[in-house]
Amino acid sequence: MPLPLHLVISEQLRSRILSKEFQPGEQLPSEHQLISEFEVSRITVRRVIANLVNQGLVVARRGKGVFVKEQQKVTYSLSSPLVFFEEDVARQGVTSSLHNLVFESVFAPEKVRQILKLPPQKTDVYLQKKLLLLNESPAAVDVTYILSDLGRKFADELQHRMTFPVLEQNGVVIERIEATLECTHANYEMSDYLQVPIGHPLLVYCYTAYTQKNQQIVWGEAFSRGDRLCYSVVLDKKTESP
Repeated sequence: MPLPLHLVISEQLRSRILSKEFQPGEQLPSEHQLISEFEVSRITVRRVIANLVNQGLVVARRGKGVFVKEQQKVTYSLSSPLVFFEEDVARQGVTSSLHNLVFESVFAPEKVRQILKLPPQKTDVYLQKKLLLLNESPAAVDVTYILSDLGRKFADELQHRMTFPVLEQNGVVIERIEATLECTHANYEMSDYLQVPIGHPLLVYCYTAYTQKNQQIVWGEAFSRGDRLCYSVVLDKKTESP
């Protein structure tokens, strides 16, 4: 089945933006010019612009026009300790900030109970959802489950800062992190937070943090936009001396 016309035109303009035919900061052709170029209605052109805005490619300024945004993808190195995320981002000339969405004590879902190996008498954990902004644009949503005693004790700090630095700086040493990278599609909630269409591909960074005595203390999933955040890792083959 052929794509709707507004998507076809969106993809053409996206290609021209990514190929630098339209430079960052440059104004796109006006609504009237796009109508003339593609021989479509005003409604179609407005849907095209909305598509480009949702993809983070352009920004519409009322009374001025539509302008191409600077496209900078941030690379987060998984080879570095996670506590240095802010520094890793800052070295790339990018500002980062957090917006707390949810922080509350909840009954632990069965999957979380199994991963964190909660004893029968412990039924609650702290659920936190936070939105990560890079250069003031939504890049990732982190959904984290934290042991109830830690969530309660460090509640104020956890709502304003990254989880691992808060724990480390309060003497909770993270000895190991097990992680996987997966793919998914944006549901209604994630599409709203990350400003992408429902069904948009997302990267999912799943992690479990362990402290002393191999105790699981945090499990989470970070849903990120692949056009704004990617992950790198260094695989170093160790050679033994004869």
